[in-house]
Amino acid sequence: QVQLQESGPGLVKPSQTLSLTCTVSGGSITMTYYAWSWIRQPPGKGLEWMGAIVDDGSTYYSPSLKSRISIFRDTSKNQFSLQLSSVTPEDTAVYYCTASPSTLVIRAAGAYNYWGQGTQVTVSS
Repeated sequence: QVQLQESGPGLVKPSQTLSLTCTVSGGSITMTYYAWSWIRQPPGKGLEWMGAIVDDGSTYYSPSLKSRISIFRDTSKNQFSLQLSSVTPEDTAVYYCTASPSTLVIRAAGAYNYWGQGTQVTVSS
């Protein structure tokens, strides 16, 4: 059973870079056919898929975030991370790291079977 745990600062100032890390247990982040994504939910809004890194290390990003987002992994630590630059209060949300045993559909939140508990990130000065 894959388990995920998010970590990172809960408060980020506007214009700074948001950085979160997801630690994975119960399986390797290099497992064949697996996709690993970051999904967020702003207050009062629905889930938003942000981006993914898949088994071969390829990355895929939401077009709306592509200029600001980076997802990368550390296979030695079995972790993958999110960086979102130039944040504004609109980036305030609960951020989830997620995993899916299939790379066929990676841009839909409903495709992900495994979720971390989520971490609240507030962007405020």
